[in-house]
Amino acid sequence: MQRYMRPLAARTHALKALPCAILLGMALMQNPAAQPAAGAGPVVFLDQGWTAAERAWYYQVSQGSAVMSYDLFLNLELAGSQELFRSDANSDRFGLITQPADPQNNPDALPIGLSKTIVRRKGSSVDDVQVGLTCAACHNAQLNYQGKRIRIDGGAANTFDMMGYVGALDDAMQATLADRQKFDRLAVRLGAMSAEAKTELGKRVEREAGPIRDYRTRTLATPTVWGPSRIDAISAIVNRLLAVETRIPQNNSTPLAPTKPPFLWNAPHGSWTQWRASQQDPINRNLVESMGVYLPMNLHSKSPAEGLFESNAQLLNLQQIENQLTRLAPPKWPEEIFGRIDRQKAAAGKALFANHCASCHNAWPYTWTPPNKYGKRFLEVGVVPQKYVGTDPGQFDNLRPYAITGNLAPFLPEPFKDKEVIPTGALYLITQKLVLDKALSELKLDEQQTINLHGYRELPPARQTEDAYKAAPRDGVWATPPFLHNGSVPNLYEMLVPARERTRKFYVGREFDPVKVGLDTSGKSGSFLLDTSLRGNSNAGHSFENSPRGNGVIGPLLTETQRWALVEYLKSIPEEAGRVTPFGGPPNAVTGTSKWSRK
Repeated sequence: MQRYMRPLAARTHALKALPCAILLGMALMQNPAAQPAAGAGPVVFLDQGWTAAERAWYYQVSQGSAVMSYDLFLNLELAGSQELFRSDANSDRFGLITQPADPQNNPDALPIGLSKTIVRRKGSSVDDVQVGLTCAACHNAQLNYQGKRIRIDGGAANTFDMMGYVGALDDAMQATLADRQKFDRLAVRLGAMSAEAKTELGKRVEREAGPIRDYRTRTLATPTVWGPSRIDAISAIVNRLLAVETRIPQNNSTPLAPTKPPFLWNAPHGSWTQWRASQQDPINRNLVESMGVYLPMNLHSKSPAEGLFESNAQLLNLQQIENQLTRLAPPKWPEEIFGRIDRQKAAAGKALFANHCASCHNAWPYTWTPPNKYGKRFLEVGVVPQKYVGTDPGQFDNLRPYAITGNLAPFLPEPFKDKEVIPTGALYLITQKLVLDKALSELKLDEQQTINLHGYRELPPARQTEDAYKAAPRDGVWATPPFLHNGSVPNLYEMLVPARERTRKFYVGREFDPVKVGLDTSGKSGSFLLDTSLRGNSNAGHSFENSPRGNGVIGPLLTETQRWALVEYLKSIPEEAGRVTPFGGPPNAVTGTSKWSRK
């Protein structure tokens, strides 16, 4: 934390004196897509296998993330306005899904993806109540169409602009520190009426504003504005682990490879997860994700005796989330809303999919791995070399090559122990494991509980030997625009054309397009312009054209009839509503591998 701020009158001068570079960075972080939704009609819930109670719990359950004090968040004003930052209107501006209060899970009517988190500080007997991000902030979606709102549980958050939201939160905190009247209104809401109480409140706001400013101007600082539906999660996680929490700013990498959050149905079943097919162990995967979104961690102390590697990890919550996700079904196309499926076209598309797509994308009833030592099978996920599929390579070359180990050096395993500088990837993997191991040691689980926590995976998990992307089953993919891992293709139709014919610039809208199956690109329902010529935004690869396979070409040039047949088939899967994949594989599972499976 930074030192407490000077008196309020001096803070305005300090803000005016910010270096031009920081002001430019702040300008880049502004949110051009922030705007109210075009209409708030009824919410339509699809049958995805969850009860209403399970859904409500998932929306708000804490994963350990803690951004700022809960009472400050509830009472903070927007910069330049007396509107509360937590208002439904402001949440909607940045694409968070608003909802009414729920006495059990959400008494303060927070939007989906925000939760109350209890942080137990070492040496303190008083619990610190914070607001944080939940899994659902990035892994839940809503498709708007003609006044209806179709909820997609476990979907890719196609409207949430995290970068813009963090920028607006920073603006709100800084404005509160600089504006006496704004600060006084906050003090009244919080009951800080005496001079002493106001002084303490000022110190608290200053203390909490510092990390938010650093997250915006360092962790997220980039010339490539992400916009709605995209986050460079890898850089954000690595930066927090190796630069922010270690207090070694030299380890920071510029987040130039934004990706859209992957959908979650069938994820617990897959042989691999993450866009890079880099994970198998679910508790490691999920804890690492929470590290990137404000999980409190101690990576700066000198030794474990002084708190090094301690965190606010909520492992049992993460385990329960993962177990619930095993019962999440992919969403079935609602014909009564988006229009009837042409079954004849869909049948033709299914045959085309089998010929041109199924060698990478597994199809129902899926092929499965052989049973492991726990008797569990996993759904075979295609793992396709980046050089073959040809999509944006930013996921693999975005981090600085080496990192300073600092105070972590004595606790690293050989051959890195006591080294001052080691490869960034190695330090990242080791550090996340040390935090996880510390959290696991405090749970004291028995053998069976531990096996469940790790999703019945055999440890240590395998690692990919080359840069590759995951090709998961396509059931429910219709509900996850925009497409490709970086959201650079606006609809499914354009996924089936030669890459050179795709739209180079398009507006990321909030209205669903049920014809081409994607997002409105007209600018009428969203004003963020995605430019595919910018680094990290390439829409190359996954191209269907009459050229040799590889180097971005994955299939032959398709006719218009074939493209629309494939679109119709992708709309039609899954064929059944609420079809939950059995965890561990069905008794009669077919064992097989895709063309690109990796062991």
